[in-house]
Amino acid sequence: MSTSQSAAGRLEVQVLWSRIITLVEEQAKALIFTAFSNILSEGADLSAGVFDTQGRMIAQAVTGTPGHINVTGVAVKNFLKRYPPGSLSPGDVLISNDPYGISGHVLDITVVTPVFDSNGQVLAYVASICHAVDMGGLGYTSQASSTYEEGLYVPYLKLYVGGTMNPDIAAIIEANVRSPIQVMGDLRAQAAANSVAVQGILDVMEEFGLSEIDSFGGEVMARTESAMRAAIRDVRNGSYRHEIVMDGAEGDIVLRVRVDVSDEDITIDFDSSSPASHRGLNVCLNYTVAYAIFAVKAALAPDVPNNEGSFQPVHVHAPEGCIVHAVHPQPTQARHVVGQVVAEVVLGALAEVIPEQVITESAAPLWILNASGQTKDDTPFSFTFFTSGGMGASADGDGLHATMFPSGARGTPVEIVEVSSPVMFHQKELRADSGGPGRHRGGCGQEIRFGVTTGRSWRLPTMYGHISYPAAGLAGGLPGARGIARRNGSEPLDPMGSYSMEPDDVVSLSLPGGGGYGPPAERDPAAIEDDVRNGYVSEDAARKDYGPSGEGGTVR
Repeated sequence: MSTSQSAAGRLEVQVLWSRIITLVEEQAKALIFTAFSNILSEGADLSAGVFDTQGRMIAQAVTGTPGHINVTGVAVKNFLKRYPPGSLSPGDVLISNDPYGISGHVLDITVVTPVFDSNGQVLAYVASICHAVDMGGLGYTSQASSTYEEGLYVPYLKLYVGGTMNPDIAAIIEANVRSPIQVMGDLRAQAAANSVAVQGILDVMEEFGLSEIDSFGGEVMARTESAMRAAIRDVRNGSYRHEIVMDGAEGDIVLRVRVDVSDEDITIDFDSSSPASHRGLNVCLNYTVAYAIFAVKAALAPDVPNNEGSFQPVHVHAPEGCIVHAVHPQPTQARHVVGQVVAEVVLGALAEVIPEQVITESAAPLWILNASGQTKDDTPFSFTFFTSGGMGASADGDGLHATMFPSGARGTPVEIVEVSSPVMFHQKELRADSGGPGRHRGGCGQEIRFGVTTGRSWRLPTMYGHISYPAAGLAGGLPGARGIARRNGSEPLDPMGSYSMEPDDVVSLSLPGGGGYGPPAERDPAAIEDDVRNGYVSEDAARKDYGPSGEGGTVR
């Protein structure tokens, strides 16, 4: 394809780009609609994308999380090291959940499908990364002391050979997981969704008369990189630092970052962050890079396409073996707990130079509700659902309530949870007074109470953030409320623990709120009255934080 800069050439690239974006969205939607687990069908904890013959990401679906989307650029290249083009045939589909080479823990499974022309030559690749409901081992918990305890490791293998699923791989997976129907159903959904994208690429190439798409991909990446570098040039050169202290397994974890802006490049260094944990809170470098790049792009160039070109100007460094650069066999199952805060600490550093372009600290990480045990008929179960506290405010407005920033995953409706699992909710509502006061208020967290209806004991892992430290405010804004986790209304639960629950035990969670932006005294009195009327802020808290003492407007 021509990469001419003529008006006709630019129009052709734009039209083709629109078609590619549409087909990767179709890939993601096909995956969601055919998935067996709520993690995918409701939580959308997945990614989908198209890659050139070198494994470079050309385009990705809007649906997805940074921890999946941004690691696929590395993931597909790792598959190609094991399976160069000459080793693949039409109908082959690849699989792996290598935590250190892909998305950071064994629960994330990557499925890659090559696109062939009529002569059997590879034209491109399509891939998806999805969170599996279970991969055996200790389950979804931070308690493992090495990756060997965390579940089944699947190296780079062929899931399908010539269009037929490899029965040996399927048998191994089914024998090692607690929910084989959901896990295998989701894998088949990934392969099916990939085939939708494969056909879409072939249709587009036929329509546009293309014999290859690498030229188009190269053009898109070059334009993206140029736009990303232009956005970085608008930021004042310098070194900007920030740190966040958070709950850990053995003690507090400190994430420290230095962000160096130099003309049209940004270097992000985690050199002085905490050493690795002995539990599964460690973050593989791919995941660290993914959330660091996401933070930069979200602050500087949110409208620029996300692909290999947007990655090039951002360089991320972390000492091998530290909390954000795990190496084998350091455990990583709960890597989201620290990894999602990577985005927050990078945004905190950028706030020093572009405070009007960043979001105040949110209630990251998302709070994952996992319950496992046996049903009344002795069938093993393991169910996972996502919940979130409040999003931080910004210079442009209030933070969103119960929104999973920076994850991008979605919460599962109570009705879906209860009909598909033995989990029962006793309460789920917004948590008043949890959003940090400010000119713009932080988003509210949630109040959640739930239990299990099997009549048997069950297992609860806890992976909760902002228990000891609230989400900080920015530019004079105040912090959000801290999180609280209890059993039966009174017994505090450790944020990084694992508990054997009695049949009638009820878990109470008060999820944290996002930080506020700007001094509370500058909040519009009408907005305060709205908050009270809607139940986001109580009258007592409104008087205390915004009231006639000179801290804010009056409340009638």
